[in-house]
Amino acid sequence: MTSKRIKGSSFDYKSLLTVSQPWKVLVILSCLATMVMYAETMLIPAIPTLINDFDVSYGSSSWILTSYLIAGAVMTPIAGKLSDIYGRKKVLLIIMAIYTVGVCLGGFANDFLTMIIARTIQGIGLGMFPIAFSIIRDQFPRERISITTGIITSMFAAGSVIGLSVGGLIIHEFGWKMTFFTIIPLSILLLLMIRKYVNVSDNNNLEQKDEKQDKHTNLLKNSTNIIPKKKQMIYSQIDIKGSILLAITIVSFLLSLTYLQTSPDQNTSNLSGIATASPYSSLEQIAPFLVIGATSLFFFVRLERRIEYPLIDFRIFLRPPILLSNMIIMIVGLSMFMVFQTIPILVQSPEPIGFGENAINTGKIQLPFAIVLLIFGPTSGFIISKLGSIKPMIIGTILTATGFSILYLFHSTEISISIGLAILSTGLSLASVGAVNVTILSTPVEFTGVTMGISTMLRIVGSSIGPALAAMYMQTNQSLINIQGITKSLPSSFSFDLIFLSALVFSVAAISMSIILSKKIHAKPYLQ
Repeated sequence: MTSKRIKGSSFDYKSLLTVSQPWKVLVILSCLATMVMYAETMLIPAIPTLINDFDVSYGSSSWILTSYLIAGAVMTPIAGKLSDIYGRKKVLLIIMAIYTVGVCLGGFANDFLTMIIARTIQGIGLGMFPIAFSIIRDQFPRERISITTGIITSMFAAGSVIGLSVGGLIIHEFGWKMTFFTIIPLSILLLLMIRKYVNVSDNNNLEQKDEKQDKHTNLLKNSTNIIPKKKQMIYSQIDIKGSILLAITIVSFLLSLTYLQTSPDQNTSNLSGIATASPYSSLEQIAPFLVIGATSLFFFVRLERRIEYPLIDFRIFLRPPILLSNMIIMIVGLSMFMVFQTIPILVQSPEPIGFGENAINTGKIQLPFAIVLLIFGPTSGFIISKLGSIKPMIIGTILTATGFSILYLFHSTEISISIGLAILSTGLSLASVGAVNVTILSTPVEFTGVTMGISTMLRIVGSSIGPALAAMYMQTNQSLINIQGITKSLPSSFSFDLIFLSALVFSVAAISMSIILSKKIHAKPYLQ
């Protein structure tokens, strides 16, 4: 059967449909990225409201972001391996359904525990993106991969812009629960669209491969079935023990930050009237978590060095270019989510600490941060092609330090915060792009997938540390403020100074790492 052609021409309508299919898939998966970031940034202006509604401490409030990120860090490598066994589309649909359940549960959460469970379930949804990028890689020729990944990256930023601009309005007019309810229909719609329109051949699906090879293996009927053997082989590559140990390590150390906080009978006050935690009582609270964290970290490193398919392959990870570039990637994630945790609380705190603004204006103040991310998403590939990897990384780390310097010195006005966030976003974008490219170019081709998996996981781990660190400063340094005759304990100005100063120190460390990295690869021009 031949396809229809235009008379006198070799144009093939069927060929046209075949060419358009990858772009259809790209549009759907780009919408998926937009929705997830829209969901995340919509909730950010609501953090102060959630603290009040659930009556939780500032230290505990960090788990609204942290629980989501830890689940994502653990699930991301596992999801990729599961898609190799059962097929990318099938696993993507299952994870998408789990994410939808988490969104629904979040909308009906009436207590903090339910909210954390909902956020953890949503975090499992981060496992969608390694699968989505794998689907895109299979749909497009190699020369178009950078374009398509740039489009998806820019859609993440677009989701942030939409979330910050629309989220504040929704929270102010209808309450924070409505942010979840607006996502539910979008999530269900995308689930149906993926099921109907994303047609993946799943050439890597072991079951389909083995079915095609059955004709050539009839003589081996009496031997052990090939499919279970191959599945067992892939299952052995899923580092379940390592994932569990990593999760225990992260959760334990972050819980130690959460419990390093003030309580009515454990406060000391300095001359400025700022309440600080007693170091002795705090040590008693956090000691068990530190012991558990250190023990699990020891066994994690020991396990990863011994198994064949580790979550973090230290043989590759400890190579200086890869180690340094990944530390920069981790600092980028930490810095970004320190901002997400801090700015809404600062802006909505009453004067003289903050500005007493509502959720709408909180979103407006943070909007320059998201807009810059949107600009640099599709242009990052062009910048790398013109300047190489090292220059953008060094410039980015310097701009990041500059942005945090402005936030540290001038966070007393709204316009200075917006300017600082715009510069900070520029720096984080350039540093991230440069560091990722150095990681790719420093890795042998056969290990690129492993290395990028490590980079993604470490970025998420860094992102989970950022909110906990910021919340710890806000909880351990508070001021008593009289609001309409009611005395409240709120994060002091000193706590915000500490947050931005700590972020500045991390940024300076990133500058040092990028300079050392440039010297180490100076003799390797192809990395520059």
